[in-house]
Amino acid sequence: MGRAVALLISGAAAALAWQAPQPAPAQPPSSAETYVDPKLCAACHAAIAVSYRKTGMGRSFYRPSPANQVEDYTVHNSYYHQPSGTHVTMTLRDGRYYQRRFQAGPDGKETNVEEKSIDYVMGSGNHARTYLHRTARGTLVELPLGWYAEKGGYWAMNPGYDRPDQPGSRREITYDCMFCHNGYPQIPASNDVLGADPVFSGSLPEGIDCQRCHGPGSRHLAAVRTPGAKPEAIRAAIVNPARLAPDRQMDVCMQCHLETTSFQFPHSIVRYTRGAFSYRPGEPLASFELFYDHPAGAGRDDKFEIAGAAYRLRKSACFLKSSGALTCTTCHNPHDVGHGAEAEAQYNATCRKCHAAAFDAVVAAGRHVAQTGCVGCHMPKRRTDDVVHVAMTDHYIRRAVPAGDRLAERAERHDTDADMYHGPVMPYAIGGAQANDDLYNAVAQVWQKNNLKDGLPRLAALIASGQPARAEFYLLAADAWRDSGQPAKAVPLYEEAVRRNGAWLYAQQKLGLALDESGQGARAVELLRRATVAAPRNAEVWHEYGQLLLHQNRGAEAAAALRQALALDPEIAEAHNSLGLLAAQGQDMARAEAAFREAVRISPDNVEAVTNLAHTLSWKEPPDIPNATWYFERALGMHADYAPAQFGYADLLNTQGQYAAAQPHVEAALAADPNFAEAHELMGNLWERQGRFPQALDEYRTAVRINPQFFRAQLYLGDLLVRTGDAAGAVEHLRVAAKSPDPLIRDLAMRRLK
Repeated sequence: MGRAVALLISGAAAALAWQAPQPAPAQPPSSAETYVDPKLCAACHAAIAVSYRKTGMGRSFYRPSPANQVEDYTVHNSYYHQPSGTHVTMTLRDGRYYQRRFQAGPDGKETNVEEKSIDYVMGSGNHARTYLHRTARGTLVELPLGWYAEKGGYWAMNPGYDRPDQPGSRREITYDCMFCHNGYPQIPASNDVLGADPVFSGSLPEGIDCQRCHGPGSRHLAAVRTPGAKPEAIRAAIVNPARLAPDRQMDVCMQCHLETTSFQFPHSIVRYTRGAFSYRPGEPLASFELFYDHPAGAGRDDKFEIAGAAYRLRKSACFLKSSGALTCTTCHNPHDVGHGAEAEAQYNATCRKCHAAAFDAVVAAGRHVAQTGCVGCHMPKRRTDDVVHVAMTDHYIRRAVPAGDRLAERAERHDTDADMYHGPVMPYAIGGAQANDDLYNAVAQVWQKNNLKDGLPRLAALIASGQPARAEFYLLAADAWRDSGQPAKAVPLYEEAVRRNGAWLYAQQKLGLALDESGQGARAVELLRRATVAAPRNAEVWHEYGQLLLHQNRGAEAAAALRQALALDPEIAEAHNSLGLLAAQGQDMARAEAAFREAVRISPDNVEAVTNLAHTLSWKEPPDIPNATWYFERALGMHADYAPAQFGYADLLNTQGQYAAAQPHVEAALAADPNFAEAHELMGNLWERQGRFPQALDEYRTAVRINPQFFRAQLYLGDLLVRTGDAAGAVEHLRVAAKSPDPLIRDLAMRRLK
């Protein structure tokens, strides 16, 4: 990670002692300029190149090698994550680095084993390192275990992984991630649109290079190579941030250090007219990206997060009263970010440029100690809210820092719908182009579901009145209708998005889902079928097509589409799970078990696949009780409110004669899903065994009311009515049960009727 801003000034309203740099007349680089190999910069700037490579930004992204290895891959190379029951081992084998994860089954043997090569490391190691694997499709996935520099270095889960249902190696590195952790990569031209797969073409840059702050180097290089070129012409052919206006200087830093929050909230939106990697130093950042924040008083005023150094600095009185003269480079030389006592002395000296007289006066008056270690008191290190294994300098410069142990260890926080922020999303002004942003501001309300209730009518009205040209606005409004549980209202907006951008595959996929959800399954299938023709190499399109077919009970066609998806990408856990369901429906339990096992191996956090595997193991002949129990307990450990897992475990306990143990799980299943007919039937069984016939009859009646074609429940209800003396009432239920396709249920019902 690049080093953030570090300033240390007391809150006094003092004028800065230096002159602010004057705006440069040069315009931002044009799109015709191209990026060059950053190694060419070192030919003329050798000393800067050497010192810059030692900075955090210069070491932000790289291939692992013995030269940059600081971790222990041989002795202290294993980690056990108790919440998910996952073991992770880091290994170095034949010159390559790997991360291997597995779980220990009920017999102690390894299960759900996965090993992936570590192809890249993201993060300088000043604070943390994250390990990435490059897939055959050209995407990058984050591996679950990370390394942290605190305490001399140790292993722990990456942010977002310290949970029972941690996502394993399925979290993709988005273009947004790459934007701030590396030089600009090459991507397929068709992928520079909202919702596209984050595919990277060819080799990747290794580290944030010169051009991220100075702009594309082709024109500068051409000027250097021009015989007789004057020095001023060569300098004018590249952006020098030091010659930009203060706000444009800050923009260069803020493109990566202004994240208002990393929790579920739209901290920024890249304008839909801009590509993911199109920002150029020298242009107003707001012409590329708009920023958003929580409103004051929403309980998040003192959030302190890892990528928010500039955000924190901009809250400081010293920054606000400097009239733009105080920037990141006031204290930091971006070509040589210092460390330790020497750097701290430099920062303290910077503070004294403004505050020497005031500081000496309060010391003489006995109101301040004589030491000048400004940073330790006014910009102390704190543990970040979002990366809990990292402590960093807080760039919010304050007279008095809040009390408490700022470095105390803490548990990772996870956004759930209950604890995430719900309320207005406020624009965060940074200067520059700010006009005509009403649509973006409305999108910000609904994009991450923070303010759906108020934001959706506002966005819908703006689209209806303004008819914006960009298809993205229609798609995001449609997403909001779906998020609000109204897919029928989403359909025309998705259709408009597709009409405005017929090649936008993501919009076609979303339209297909909304059509299916609104009862237009035939249209949805035809739309996705055409998408598979248009994009025959897109695994996700084939997968969604297969899922739609499965939803419409077109099993053979669904299986063919899902197999095609897996041929293109074998690691779609949901496709394996669906093939397992199809196999189970066909009574091919061996194939079902194999499919469910592969789904769980790829994605141990997939609670549906884990539950399906547990069911399958419990139905084997003979039942595999230890493993079925283990997987049911794994599912419940991840999501205790997942009704199918609670019911399945209860059913297993019931078949083992553990009726008392089964009952709490049936009750939990019904609490999670009151319309779960099978759970009502099982609850009726348990009441009946206890001789509590009225309660049992109520449960059976509820089961058949929910599903009149639930033939077994109809049989049980009719049978119990006979036993309790209501033979006349039993007849209608036994007649329904007698129509069952199951010969055993049909025969029992016929016998009762006779």
